[in-house]
Amino acid sequence: MTVAHDSPSRLLRIAQHSRCRDCGNRISWHATHGHQPVSLHPVEIPAALVPAGHRWHLASGIAHPAGDGSPWCYLAHLPLCPVRTTLGALPPALGDIRRRLALNTRRLTEAGILTPGHNTGTEPHPEESCTPARPVVQLLYGRYIAATAIEDIQCVAQTMRRTRCTNPVLAPGTAPGRWTLTAATPHRRSTQQLALPASDIAVYDLGHLAYSEQVRWRTQRCPTHAATTAAPDLALADWEPFDPLLHHKYLATRLPRAPRRRS
Repeated sequence: MTVAHDSPSRLLRIAQHSRCRDCGNRISWHATHGHQPVSLHPVEIPAALVPAGHRWHLASGIAHPAGDGSPWCYLAHLPLCPVRTTLGALPPALGDIRRRLALNTRRLTEAGILTPGHNTGTEPHPEESCTPARPVVQLLYGRYIAATAIEDIQCVAQTMRRTRCTNPVLAPGTAPGRWTLTAATPHRRSTQQLALPASDIAVYDLGHLAYSEQVRWRTQRCPTHAATTAAPDLALADWEPFDPLLHHKYLATRLPRAPRRRS
């Protein structure tokens, strides 16, 4: 199995299946035209049952938010997720799917497979730990929020044994970032902007590193796999564009200790 040299995504097709962290239902990850991944409901739906604004189609592995004229289409998982609050009434076809997903979520919860609230991002009390569970990272002139602690960010490349590389991105012998206290919103656009719980937040700054190192962090690869383009990705990079309002519960107002380097 190989990845086409002109593919916008280096993610192997078999690696795109996952489960929603909130509801436990199956999802399928795909890159979009802007290369930002989107989670889709893994089963195609008759397009006649789905309003045009909810249709997605796939072309060369890339997801497009529109129909392609075929009698089938895909749906994004976000409006279907039974754990999330929906705005307004869903169309009948989407409502039926959401109810089935909610039933499956309840079964997973009752079976002990899914713990309600275990992925809500709740952090320990500030007195217990000042290290954010999902740190804000500055790289390539932008801010992202990581899915896990800095030292636990794992390489996404496929190894020779067709398994995911276990090496950390913060590998021994590489230059680390540095924690700084900086403004939560670099540019205050309006006096009507919503107030944030903190004006200054802890940010893991990688901006002083070389451009190639910042790209390595952004693509979430260890130094070995960053040096080659032959190995495809076996997982999606975990970065999310940082939004201080959406991610306010992860904000840390104190500088944590430097992460422990793995030996």
